[in-house]
Amino acid sequence: MMEFHIPADGNKKLEALMSLVKKDKEIETLLKMSNITAIDRMGYNDHGPTHVRIVANSSLRILRILMKHKIVPDVVKNYKFKKEDAEIIVVFSAILHDIGHAIHRKNHEFLSTILAGPIIDRILDSLYKDQEKNIIKLEILHTIYSHEPNMDPLTIEGGVMKVADALDMEMGRARIPYQAGSVNIHSMSAMAIEKVKIFEGIKRPIRIIIYMSDSAGIFQVDELLKGKVKTSGIAKELEIDAILKQGKKEKILKKFQF
Repeated sequence: MMEFHIPADGNKKLEALMSLVKKDKEIETLLKMSNITAIDRMGYNDHGPTHVRIVANSSLRILRILMKHKIVPDVVKNYKFKKEDAEIIVVFSAILHDIGHAIHRKNHEFLSTILAGPIIDRILDSLYKDQEKNIIKLEILHTIYSHEPNMDPLTIEGGVMKVADALDMEMGRARIPYQAGSVNIHSMSAMAIEKVKIFEGIKRPIRIIIYMSDSAGIFQVDELLKGKVKTSGIAKELEIDAILKQGKKEKILKKFQF
């Protein structure tokens, strides 16, 4: 059984979803294979179980803060679903968004939607009926398809998961390829990121602080995070600080507001 710790906070559908996901062998196999492609074959960073757990939790945290600030998810606005259903969309899309790596990294977001379709049908079958299931399924597929920088999501949920995906940049994500001898700008910069924290902001709903031990970590922000934030559709809701930690001293390297 896979380990997933997702705070349901009273969302019974989310509890049921995670109970099914944890024991699903197909999802487990696809996540394992995604890491084989990303790490073993390409020397890239983690795209497997640990990555999707982090993205799922970050997605849920960002969405809940936005909803607290009266920002309405599109599945609620367009289809009169509940906020709990928006949580299903961001969490399940986070879990499935990288499974296309099991086939290839190139166009993996498209490949992920192909592999995810039957899985979503099977898992959601006990949670939703007929038309409702189809709507949630397609919203999940939209969110998966939109998570790369070159694609603009058309929903709040899509933007949330896209930002959460980019925020998984802490050093642990690069540790396996780095220790295996894959030393490149991706692994070096990721090793410089000590911590990423998501807070409820003051000027904007979401405040993100990225702590790094070396200025090499700014590559993660400039080349990976910034591109996804700019095309997320929720950039105006975020403020981002990149902070260099040297001993007890902290220095703001960059501040981002879009």
